[in-house]
Amino acid sequence: MNYFEFYEIPESFAVDAAALKKKFYELSKKYHPDFYATEDEAKQQQILELSTLNNKAFQVLGDQARRTEYILKQHDLLKEGEKYELSPAFLMEMMELNEALTEAEDTQQLANIKTQIDDFENDLNSEFARHTANYQTDDATIKQKELLAIKDIYFRQKYLLRIKDSLNTFAARL
Repeated sequence: MNYFEFYEIPESFAVDAAALKKKFYELSKKYHPDFYATEDEAKQQQILELSTLNNKAFQVLGDQARRTEYILKQHDLLKEGEKYELSPAFLMEMMELNEALTEAEDTQQLANIKTQIDDFENDLNSEFARHTANYQTDDATIKQKELLAIKDIYFRQKYLLRIKDSLNTFAARL
């Protein structure tokens, strides 16, 4: 079952965290296996599956990155093991950051690289916010266009996350 449908909320990249938590607790109580201990095995199994679904839905919908990935998968825009092609310009910028990172010799150079990475991340977050806001429309053509843009941002964010991990590794060495 679709997590958004299960929680009875519209599909959105921005969910109300308080409402999500409230619904989670409501369903946790409703589908708690202990309340069905005297039911037959089939009913107990059904409740256990609903309880598990509730936990998974909450974990996914409550986390921006996982929610984004989930929505993209729901629209068949992410495939397991997909080799997504990022733009050459983005890859060049990341290559330059990686190169600077491997050549960094002191904490000041690492701090400068961290600032550049933070700037990239802020730009991506702004772009993501713009596209996800535009996604909230009834126009299917616009929705699809925004989903494709969000997919590209998703993969750039993942790439940038690897660069940030490398930065942390290099920082630990200095």
